Amino acid sequence: MDFSEMFYQGWEGIVRTIIVGALAYTTLVASLRVTGNRTLSKLNAFDLVVTVALGSVLATILLSEGVALAEGVTALLLLIGLQYVVAMLSVKSRGFAKLVRSEPRLLLRDGEPLPQAMHAARVTRDELDTVMRTSGYTDRSTISSIILEADGSFSVVGTGHKASERVEVATAST
Repeated sequence: MDFSEMFYQGWEGIVRTIIVGALAYTTLVASLRVTGNRTLSKLNAFDLVVTVALGSVLATILLSEGVALAEGVTALLLLIGLQYVVAMLSVKSRGFAKLVRSEPRLLLRDGEPLPQAMHAARVTRDELDTVMRTSGYTDRSTISSIILEADGSFSVVGTGHKASERVEVATAST
């Protein structure tokens, strides 16, 4: 085994990566500017998949000599175009939107976990507590709701002060 080839195989590959990479990157940025921020919004799982796929295609264009720039750019434009079409159809058709998007799910209301919703979302009480603590709450009774958003993130809506805010208030008054 020739270990030197692991680190350097000649200038041809490096020059190809620089030229093809710069052109592919420019094409990707220009395409995203034309189609708008919605293409990379991560509002739902479908958006996340497209974002990851764009990154994967760009990496393949950069590193695979078997993929010509024209093929790679076609793949990027295809993904961006399909994302644009899906977003437009989602805006125009509620049925289509339900098919490709997940809905937010209420997991906790007025400090009380909702077991059926948690089970359907495959979220445990320990995970709910982690979300609560990460958001700065230590007591469930100070939380109005925890929502699992369509993009997989959690929203925590409090009823009062966070624990950290209470400490600051107590410190400020002494």
